[in-house]
Amino acid sequence: MNKQRKGKLYLIPTPLAEHTLDKIVTQQMTEVIKGLDHFLVENLRTARRFVSSLKLGRVIEEIHFKVLDKKTPEKIIQNLCAPLLAGKDMGVMSEAGCPGIADPGNLAVAFAHQHNILVVPLVGPSAIFIALMASGFNGQSFTFHGYLPIEKQKRIQAIKSLEKDSANKKQTQIFMETPFRNDHLLLDILSACQPYTKLCIAKDINGAEEMIRTLTIKDWKKTIPPLHKVPTVFLINC
Repeated sequence: MNKQRKGKLYLIPTPLAEHTLDKIVTQQMTEVIKGLDHFLVENLRTARRFVSSLKLGRVIEEIHFKVLDKKTPEKIIQNLCAPLLAGKDMGVMSEAGCPGIADPGNLAVAFAHQHNILVVPLVGPSAIFIALMASGFNGQSFTFHGYLPIEKQKRIQAIKSLEKDSANKKQTQIFMETPFRNDHLLLDILSACQPYTKLCIAKDINGAEEMIRTLTIKDWKKTIPPLHKVPTVFLINC
């Protein structure tokens, strides 16, 4: 008896900012999404809105969306990925950007590799990589740290440690924050880092108010940009 065919797992990028579909949607992406009935998504509302915006003639209520976010326990990944084992293709979508990069979609990808399921990544935007590309910093050696500690003193200690690592390893340090805490993080960076350490602030990437700019800490203190509630990536280089 022939073994049942397994589905493919497609990694589908989503927009980083509103009104930017034309910047990311490719013919391949459109064809893939049109043919999928099962999706694992970080945010149900964002995913449904994205698929609807493509105007593919799909009835959204007939598409199966299941949540895969940072709170999803690993023990239920097999259940979430059951359609793959039944021979059905699935898509993974981040809330914004590329699945698996600063995103829990990697859990589904790991499951696919463990079960000999083909993983197909589609081309699309990543805020982290766009920020690095535009920073002028070292792109040969870099580390993404995700979110820094919430507690102020621990956050300042973390910033000083990243600055030290950048200087010692000649390595770009990349991190981010929940948008409503951006202003507090920026002030801590400016107070913790040395005057001639370089800081790149990449806000609203691909959006109408996009700003990607690199200055020294000393120069940033002269013109502190407002970042409240605006998605932002921070990069340090010594």
